Amino acid sequence: MQALETYIEIIQAGADLKADQAMVVAELLIRPDVSAESKRECLLALARKGETATEVAAFAQAFRAHAVDPGVEEWASRAIDVCGTGGDGSGTFNISTAVSFVVAAAGVPVFKHGNRSITSKCGSADLLEALGIRLDAPHDVLRESLRELNFCFFFAPAYHPAFKEIMPVRRALADQGQRTIFNLLGPLINPGRPAHQLLGVFSQEWVQPLADALGNIGLSAGVVAHGCPEAGRALDELSCAGENFVAGFGRLASIHQTLSPHDAGLSACEFADLAGGEVAENITVMHALLSGDAGAVPTGLRDSVLFNAGVALWVAGVATDVAAGVTQASDTLQSGAVAAWLERVRAFYKQA
Repeated sequence: MQALETYIEIIQAGADLKADQAMVVAELLIRPDVSAESKRECLLALARKGETATEVAAFAQAFRAHAVDPGVEEWASRAIDVCGTGGDGSGTFNISTAVSFVVAAAGVPVFKHGNRSITSKCGSADLLEALGIRLDAPHDVLRESLRELNFCFFFAPAYHPAFKEIMPVRRALADQGQRTIFNLLGPLINPGRPAHQLLGVFSQEWVQPLADALGNIGLSAGVVAHGCPEAGRALDELSCAGENFVAGFGRLASIHQTLSPHDAGLSACEFADLAGGEVAENITVMHALLSGDAGAVPTGLRDSVLFNAGVALWVAGVATDVAAGVTQASDTLQSGAVAAWLERVRAFYKQA
């Protein structure tokens, strides 16, 4: 294996890495005998050049190979992950987590992969833990959760031990406000390997490249989305505020368009409707949302959850189109099935 410096020179010259070269670089970045300074220079060189879909896909494939296998193949072909890259600085409610609950209650297996908050007040893991879901659940408990609840959560640090060798460099760069290829990789390295994905990304320029990367990895179908809720704002998910840019992959590879809430039979809303808070505040909102307490939740937030859930159900192949998916999600929510599902989740993990 060549030294990392060899590849740094290639990147600094402005050349894109081929897939096999990028996989070697990914392996070198997690080796303990490669210096932190070389790793830093490599990540900076990639960021300055601009990472390609081929490079992102190759990194994802390398790190997926190193991930701990939770043994959930039985559900993978029907499963979906709904998540965002983070990094949009929007401070919104945990929309993707609420969407995961609706989709699971509607009967689709959800492989949720995430971490604690880094840039937001309340990350997916923070919220799930507060709702009683164990972040350290052993694999047999996760499999039973899938059987009973159509849901499991993979706490990222527990499934990617190889990342410990690159973490100090990533943290140092993040403290300087420097994004790297690792800001894109989290949603691409779900250890359960679901066949479907609805992925939100912090920048419009990454919508098509990440769709290409997920297609290269081999997922069956999915959509990558970026929201522009108002001037100067960005969202790593769909919403009923402003415009949404989407690109598909797998059997949805022909999709490349803007997606409006009107396309799903929903009304536009203001960005302020999507605001989130600390964990305790978001827990209160989550319960009100799932219980159907319309007066306690902005209509725009509720509709944005339904919008994403409708797209997720369409991506998973259980709805014929987005509008049908929204109707199915709305029926599931209004029937009380999601609130009942969450109570079953609490009981399950309390017993587990």
